[in-house]
Amino acid sequence: MTFQPLETERLMIRRFRPDDAAALYTYLSKESVVRYEPYDPYTPEQARREAEYRSRSEDFFAVTLKDGTLIGNVYLGRRELDCAELGFVFDDRWQRCGYATEASRAILNYAFGTLQKHRVIAGCDVRNVRSWKLMERLGMRREGAFRQSTYYKRDPEGHPMWIDTFQYAILKDEWENN
Repeated sequence: MTFQPLETERLMIRRFRPDDAAALYTYLSKESVVRYEPYDPYTPEQARREAEYRSRSEDFFAVTLKDGTLIGNVYLGRRELDCAELGFVFDDRWQRCGYATEASRAILNYAFGTLQKHRVIAGCDVRNVRSWKLMERLGMRREGAFRQSTYYKRDPEGHPMWIDTFQYAILKDEWENN
């Protein structure tokens, strides 16, 4: 199925292109943006490779203002049993403007409408308050709080830096009645 870009009141949501590398680097190079992500800030070369990868992936969506400025991305990873996983990362210059909520709503409409998903899940580090509050604004329900459930980084001695996580989900019928 060919993805048709989604338009919201203020945004365009489209597939990534290889030429998005510089804009991707602009926000993925910031510690303040990737603090809760499973990767460190990107180098220009990593951003170039990531833009190339995302341009071939069906799971990543570039979020732009109507003028074409890339401000972040939404992830919709396909899982088994008609489930998908939602994620989002936005440049800190564009946070607290409602853009992540607006883009995530559009992607949830796409997931439940076009893709006919039964369930969408999302997770985050418990310290990422803005992320879990966004999930709650979307009508997602917290289904679990997991103690030291994963790690993305290691301390200087090489020991895992375990983190607590929250798991959220919403069903298609809940979304439609939301």
